[in-house]
Amino acid sequence: MSERRIAQRVRVHLNARWEGVLARREGTISDISQTGCFILTSDEVEQGELVRLEIETPTEGWIYLWGEVVYLIAEMGFAVHFTGAGESEQAMLDLLIDYYRPEESSAEDEVTQS
Repeated sequence: MSERRIAQRVRVHLNARWEGVLARREGTISDISQTGCFILTSDEVEQGELVRLEIETPTEGWIYLWGEVVYLIAEMGFAVHFTGAGESEQAMLDLLIDYYRPEESSAEDEVTQS
């Protein structure tokens, strides 16, 4: 499989609910970016299917997004590419990703300032 990601992923452990044509289930998001995520859950989706995704934030709020299933791994989960996120959803997603992004730049700043 070729690498097609254009946005940096961050590792997370976020509760999620998703609803597709065949099922409504819960799962855990294992990584996320501005353009998509991977959900650990039963694989009751099909490639190309549109799903409604609800992501629980660390403050116990929810982000509501739509996405398209871009690939799946049997009995493990599936990857979603976000589609049609509004301005407010994208802003909340950006804040969530910044919260989990590693603090690499601040460690580099400390070294250069010493």
